Amino acid sequence: MFDSVWTVSREVLIPSKGTTLLGTLAVPAAPTGVVAFAHGSGSSRSSPRNRRVATGLNEAGLATLLLDLLTVDEERDRRNVFDVSLLATRLVAATSWLETEPELYGLPVGYFGASTGAAAALWAAAEYPRAAAVVSRGGRPDLAAKRLHRVHAPTLLIVGGLDEVVLELNRSALELLSGHAELHVVPGATHLFEEPGALDEVTCLARDWFVRHLSEAGDDR
Repeated sequence: MFDSVWTVSREVLIPSKGTTLLGTLAVPAAPTGVVAFAHGSGSSRSSPRNRRVATGLNEAGLATLLLDLLTVDEERDRRNVFDVSLLATRLVAATSWLETEPELYGLPVGYFGASTGAAAALWAAAEYPRAAAVVSRGGRPDLAAKRLHRVHAPTLLIVGGLDEVVLELNRSALELLSGHAELHVVPGATHLFEEPGALDEVTCLARDWFVRHLSEAGDDR
């Protein structure tokens, strides 16, 4: 269970082209949207950082799916971690699964990606035109550079001010995105946002972005 007493959490199995993905689905009372998480290399759906962000989204009335896009065996091959096409395909498969869940039927979907997972989230948004919003935390959008011009979902890129290389990659990506996009720099934060208050700022930024844009998408349906 997540911290909110109004959120029900359960482990789920999601089919994706011959394999089964493991996820944790958390649904608050009367959700207004759902956000699927794509984790970075070396991380998983148990990532304390992403779970913390997910809790903030749950408390704002959004359902969340924390997802392992690779099996344990696949993770042992580092090439899979950077196979953004594969990761994005599985994220889209998970999105299709979400749309079949009765408690989530008809809800707008957003993607939250961290590090290399952000590339998968952006690639998936390019392939899934109904994606309503994307948030990238310390992301590597350059790994999805050839797809960025096809991303029309409102996109928020969040980068630590001290994460200089990644910051430059995100500045370049900002110019390639077709839809509404913003870059927010968290002053004094490094790549993992471990500094006091940094992850709280990420959570608030992501929450506000998703609440705003998923709500707008819901109104348009």
